[in-house]
Amino acid sequence: MIAAPASGQGKTTVTAALARLHARQGRRVRVFKTGPDFLDPTLLAAASGAPVQSIDLWMTGEADARARLGDAAADADLILVEGVMGLHDGTPSSADVARLFGLPVLVVIQAGAMAQTFGALAYGLAHYGEPFWAMHVLANGVATARHAEMLRESVPPGIAWAGALARDASASLPERHLGLFSADELPDLMTRLDRLADALAALPLSHLPAPVAFGPANTAAPLPRLLAGKRIAIARDDAFRFIYPANLDTLTALGTHVAWFSPLRDHGLPPCDAVWLPGGYPELHGATLAANSAMRDALRDAHARGVPILAECGGMMALFERLVDKDGVSHAMAGLLPGTVTMQRRLAAIGHQAVTLPGTGGVLRGHTFHYSSAATPLTPAVRAVSPRDGGTGEAVYQAGSLTASYVHFYFPSNPAAIAAVLGAC
Repeated sequence: MIAAPASGQGKTTVTAALARLHARQGRRVRVFKTGPDFLDPTLLAAASGAPVQSIDLWMTGEADARARLGDAAADADLILVEGVMGLHDGTPSSADVARLFGLPVLVVIQAGAMAQTFGALAYGLAHYGEPFWAMHVLANGVATARHAEMLRESVPPGIAWAGALARDASASLPERHLGLFSADELPDLMTRLDRLADALAALPLSHLPAPVAFGPANTAAPLPRLLAGKRIAIARDDAFRFIYPANLDTLTALGTHVAWFSPLRDHGLPPCDAVWLPGGYPELHGATLAANSAMRDALRDAHARGVPILAECGGMMALFERLVDKDGVSHAMAGLLPGTVTMQRRLAAIGHQAVTLPGTGGVLRGHTFHYSSAATPLTPAVRAVSPRDGGTGEAVYQAGSLTASYVHFYFPSNPAAIAAVLGAC
């Protein structure tokens, strides 16, 4: 487990660089991401050369996480699990994941503005709550060799020193309002990661850790092929990119065939029985989406013909009548939903969400994370519930064959419900 005392410490960068270091040495590396996240996994997948699955003890559940870790453990030489936020933040937290699966923890601490407090922070992270199998600490953003030595000397007994990384702006990963840039937006990503991997290669953490005993995964019963023979058109381009690999696995297990399309570039939908518009960045591509009138017409036609459509967060934003970007410019969208969605300067919502969709049976789990707000005369078909406090969560709108919400659903949490939304008999 690669964790940190808070966000912004460099744990994604270190995890990706570690994956790159071992992958280029010929090892089979698998990386997992703790918590709901679409952006970090693209970087980790590029570094490791393998898809990155999510572990979230509420959203994905322990059984799902254990099965995916078990599958990876069957053929990987090294498994890395990147934490989320601070090590002990959230319920459940990265610490809970590490303890549940017996993972040693590497804590990355941004140490550029501290000295002996580094040791105090490391001690507190190691001793808050139940003990960990093992803990190592890595100092990030260190100024000089003398600074690194002061930090090393501050580490208390029982915590292993993993080394220090110097400040290196050329190797850092850029961010924007929803997080890090995706891997395909960084043409020099591998150069950055190789530079960091070279730095890590000389540190004490560069060797493989002692193996963690992990039993074989339980073989789950195959899913009923509720969508057998169905062709699902899935949006994927620079504006729509937030897709869990596990969601695609679920659709395949349900019997679907996937047809990819680009709302930015294509002028029509591929032949399909249902449409999925996942989240992404429509607010960054409002003018291009507005100019593609042929795609808007195709979506309206599919909706008029009763083709099932699932739209999540950014996908839903593109289906309102208007989208107002962060500069206040209004763009015409597909108009399947009445109203306007407007970008805000501050985060509008974040957190886990549980939804019981009408007519599907059972609960779908997922999360929400967005900077926009929607103004619409539509009455929600249902509202999600926050598992944190039981409070009211995101609205879910249903308009004919369309189901739309700010919630990003984790399909394995209820495959039958997703199949019902996408047109299962």
